[in-house]
Amino acid sequence: MKKIGIDARLYSQTGVGTYIRNLLHYLVQMEHNDITFYIYLLPSDFDQVELPSKHFIKRKVSARWHTIAEQTIFYRDINRDDLDLMHFTYFSYPVVYKRPFIATVHDITPLILKTGRASTLNPLIYEIKHQIFKYVLSAQIKNAKKIITPTQTVKDQLVEYYGKNIEPKIEPIYEGVNFELLNAKENEKLRAKLTSPFFLYVGNFYPHKNVGRLVEAFKKMLKQVQHDNRPKLLLVGPDNMFAKKSKDKIKASKIENIEFMHDAKIEDLVYLYKNAKALVNPSLSEGFGLPLIEATHFGCPVIASDIAVFHELMGDGYVSFDPFDDEDIAEKLKTFNHLPPTLRSEYSSLVRRRVESAEHKNKIEKFSFERMTEKVMELYMLS
Repeated sequence: MKKIGIDARLYSQTGVGTYIRNLLHYLVQMEHNDITFYIYLLPSDFDQVELPSKHFIKRKVSARWHTIAEQTIFYRDINRDDLDLMHFTYFSYPVVYKRPFIATVHDITPLILKTGRASTLNPLIYEIKHQIFKYVLSAQIKNAKKIITPTQTVKDQLVEYYGKNIEPKIEPIYEGVNFELLNAKENEKLRAKLTSPFFLYVGNFYPHKNVGRLVEAFKKMLKQVQHDNRPKLLLVGPDNMFAKKSKDKIKASKIENIEFMHDAKIEDLVYLYKNAKALVNPSLSEGFGLPLIEATHFGCPVIASDIAVFHELMGDGYVSFDPFDDEDIAEKLKTFNHLPPTLRSEYSSLVRRRVESAEHKNKIEKFSFERMTEKVMELYMLS
């Protein structure tokens, strides 16, 4: 009986948490006659995670990521289970762990866009932690039997940063639309709350997400449209220190028609994707781009940064802008704002046809968490 461990400590988080939840959801549905999975969860997630299979054993772990406890307690816990293979689903892991493991590297944004603005720490402490991050990631890249990336773009970035010798062990595996979204019905109650046309942003408010520049561009766009044709900008994401900074900036600049939505439920997202003028993503760096894939699934047009990873995912199925240029972003927003609802629907259909064309057909079929899980399972069996 093969024993495989999966680090699910970020189960309830956004981003990596979506990856973990979908991986476990589809793994449970597969046959595992010769495998026992050990799922490592934080106490806060332990009781809510149901794994109805005798092949899945939950382990309660008190050590969070980026902590000394991770290097000691978590290391001790996974060693006790005498695993044949461990899957670290995030770059943070016990660096002294020497048994076979594979790792998922979702992106290397902290390496290529280092900025203390993404931390509440003083500059010296931030620099120390950044050096620790570089050491931990370097150790993971070096010692992993296989490295999973969500796109070819991230693989290329890793090879450029660490050298061609790691290229053979990197496997790009596309993600997809969250199974929770696929099974959810839209929250029609939002129709009464969102009475004005709106542009939609879904994500975090970290500096590299570039929301500040989007806000400035939206302000410029509002000045160029008639008052009775002014849309809203709906920013959907967690309520944290970075969101507060964005709110303070908007208030100080007296920018109108911007609303925040925190703790949006799955049903809310379905409604928002189906009814937004467009999804807008101004990010400077991403490893994948779940909101873009989700928006396209629901027929929502996408306006997003002209960066390699978005072109890899969307091809010509989206409208791109220079993420460093407020004027360019404002111009793209203004163009979409003038589209009447009927043309918005026609444009949405055009985007879907482009993305589902022969050129992109094979790629689109790979945008599936179920397919992703099958490929990860293949790596489990081969490692």
